[in-house]
Amino acid sequence: RLIGASTIPVILLLLMWIILFVEYGFGVDLAFLGVHPLHVNGLPGIILSPFIHAGFKHLGANSIPFLVLGVALFYFYRDLALKVLVFIWLMTGILVWFGGRDAWHIGASGIIYGMASFLFFSGLIRKNNGLAALALVVVFLYGGLIWGAIPGFFPKEHISWESHLGGLFSGIVMAFYYRKSGPQRKKYSWELEEEAEDEGEDDENTYWNSTTSMWIDRED
Repeated sequence: RLIGASTIPVILLLLMWIILFVEYGFGVDLAFLGVHPLHVNGLPGIILSPFIHAGFKHLGANSIPFLVLGVALFYFYRDLALKVLVFIWLMTGILVWFGGRDAWHIGASGIIYGMASFLFFSGLIRKNNGLAALALVVVFLYGGLIWGAIPGFFPKEHISWESHLGGLFSGIVMAFYYRKSGPQRKKYSWELEEEAEDEGEDDENTYWNSTTSMWIDRED
């Protein structure tokens, strides 16, 4: 299961490194494949920008969190993971294109923020002990990411807080949207008994309502 959960994150990360080596090997700058807000030539960046990085330091800083969070997403939410990742990927790029500064926005950090926020909020919403523990681990390892989503917190660094904020928002949206899908909190026996009693009452009410309707129809 761990190998299966690692497949897509590893492939995506390998593509990022291959592209970076191609840039350095051929002396080309692929920043033009990033998101350029409100410019038509920046639209492809909605899909391509996470693959483009400013250098080895930039990609190196993103690699471990991308891999760790990606594997966690596909391991614990295997039925939802791909849909969640695609939504975060696209929505982050779209939000940056509409609301970002007039510059080229590149890097996978927005996706990282999206996965982190999804894992955290989804774990809290579901009230599942294992997923709640995962949420705490995410906070412990990557809780400091929140500062990167605050405008102007790192004024001297070329950080796209718009990507970070877009990813954070996208992850929250997915956590709430899929709150009733995927792994859920295990229910105790007394909770199941109460649900069975409620269903029995609903069936009884449905019966009496239906017979009343029939009686009214007959009288008419």
